[in-house]
Amino acid sequence: MRPLVQPTYASVAGCPSDFIEVSVARALRRVRVVRRKNIAHVALLMAVIGQVACGSTPPANPPLPTEVAVVALVTEPVTMTAELPGRTVAVMVSEVRPQIRGIIQRRLFTEGQRVEAGQVLYQIDPALYRADYESATATLARAEAERVSARLLAARYAELVKIEAVSKQQNDDAQATYARAEANVGVARAALDTARITLEYTRITAPIDGQVSASVFTPGALVTANQADPLTTVRQLDPIYVDITQSSDQLAGLQRQLASGRLRLGKGTIKVRLRLDNGVEYEHAGMLAFTDAAVDETTGMVRLRTRFPNPDGLLLPGMYVHAFVPQAVDDQGLLVPQQGVTHNSRGEPVALVVNSKDKVEQRTLTTAGTVGDRWLVREGLKPGERVIVEGGQKVQPGAVVRPVEWRAARVAHAQADRAR
Repeated sequence: MRPLVQPTYASVAGCPSDFIEVSVARALRRVRVVRRKNIAHVALLMAVIGQVACGSTPPANPPLPTEVAVVALVTEPVTMTAELPGRTVAVMVSEVRPQIRGIIQRRLFTEGQRVEAGQVLYQIDPALYRADYESATATLARAEAERVSARLLAARYAELVKIEAVSKQQNDDAQATYARAEANVGVARAALDTARITLEYTRITAPIDGQVSASVFTPGALVTANQADPLTTVRQLDPIYVDITQSSDQLAGLQRQLASGRLRLGKGTIKVRLRLDNGVEYEHAGMLAFTDAAVDETTGMVRLRTRFPNPDGLLLPGMYVHAFVPQAVDDQGLLVPQQGVTHNSRGEPVALVVNSKDKVEQRTLTTAGTVGDRWLVREGLKPGERVIVEGGQKVQPGAVVRPVEWRAARVAHAQADRAR
């Protein structure tokens, strides 16, 4: 017997088709007595069975907005600090050279130690120069004796010429002899001073306070006056200079902002901080000594000289360092935590902002460096805007979020961690 109806076992009210097939078959067995005129009732029965057996799937609840931590931006005075490269330079450097010819007898210092100005470093054989000094001493004594004789003769003739006991010519000769004897004394005294100075040059002393380097010459070596090679070098390292360089374009831009009133100069002495090449912060602060009034033609850089205390001798000449130089103050600075700023594929700094409708917006920023652990933002953000600093990786621009204050979120997370 041909079935009364050929139903299509599709899903009814969300039920699987095989479930509907079984249910319809059972219903048909119960209504075999029904004829063609009851086909409409059978169809209605199928619909009712499907709805009763499967029921309807309740609609799912919409997901909650993602929670993000935000910081509301406010303006505050910010000191503009430039990080500049530099090298340490000794305040004074003295190359020790002999001023006379002779043989070095002794070296009287320990290499690498600190010496004081006037301390004897080398002793040159003084025998020849001591003899010259003694000869000059004797020459001066003879000249002074001759001067005494000439002075007495000149005084006697000056009296005798008044009574015409001697001629005027004799008196004039006596006066000239005395003057010549006086001059000879001056010459002898100068020669003695020269001999004394030369004798003192046999003791080579340190010209400045500082640290002495290795000795190039040893005892027994012959040295000459004004030779090219120094015997050793003394450097004054406390305090010490740090010469840093800044591009002329950066200085010009800073001056333009100062002239426009956007920035102002800070008050008082400019304190400079230093970081060594290994990343360690130098414990002593320095100060700006001067800025060159000329630009290096080959590099386009301007030199800034800073002065640092160096009591422990940690800074040595020639070291590469990073200097942090305060240059101006921005009274309307906007600082954004570094974790709130990322970079796009073009390398531009960007930030995610939550607008007044709690939707996420992406902003491209113009920054002016870092201040501690925050970025100083020049363009792209305004005071009062909320920047996402946590949870930004879970949202996209245009998404609706649930913003919470950053510090409050950190406190809540800390409490939750303690509770676990």
